[in-house]
Amino acid sequence: CFPNAQIVIDRFHMIQMLTRSFNSLRVQVMKTFDKKSRQYQLLKSPWKLYLKKFNELEKVHPRYNWHYKDCLTQAQAVTEGINTSTALENSYNLMQSFIQAVETGNTHELKSLINCQDQIGTLMHKTLLTFKHNLTAVLNGAELAYSNGCLEGFNRKIKQIERTAFGYSNFINLLTRIRLEEDLYKENI
Repeated sequence: CFPNAQIVIDRFHMIQMLTRSFNSLRVQVMKTFDKKSRQYQLLKSPWKLYLKKFNELEKVHPRYNWHYKDCLTQAQAVTEGINTSTALENSYNLMQSFIQAVETGNTHELKSLINCQDQIGTLMHKTLLTFKHNLTAVLNGAELAYSNGCLEGFNRKIKQIERTAFGYSNFINLLTRIRLEEDLYKENI
């Protein structure tokens, strides 16, 4: 269609795929423990901390958490939680390295991470296989500054228009409403 068009996977979607697969592995490992155990509580209650970048976690000021009845910093809680399983630890380290490589645009690091042979979760492995099959798109997404954020926002606006109107009986009316919202038409008053 376009001679210079390049296939690109958006950075946000790459990171989202990895964090989803890591999160499912975290839940899977968490369910192997008793619900009252410390390991279960370390994997369950601070779940948002596992999805943050490790260098953004609090490392100095410990806080008491009644779930696992201890004073830990955010970094200590994450470290202790991922140490419950080698697959979880390897997946977490892989996810953190992948996010860092995507943000810096390091394509050589991305290639080595995609071809990782460590013991990781099955969903993480499937995600890496998807990245391997679409390697040029992944590398282009990390290297180039393209984003499909504008398109996603426009699609969201169209869905919101349809939801607000409870659907349209005529496609022309929907198109007119979209154009009105985008200021392509002026209302006749």
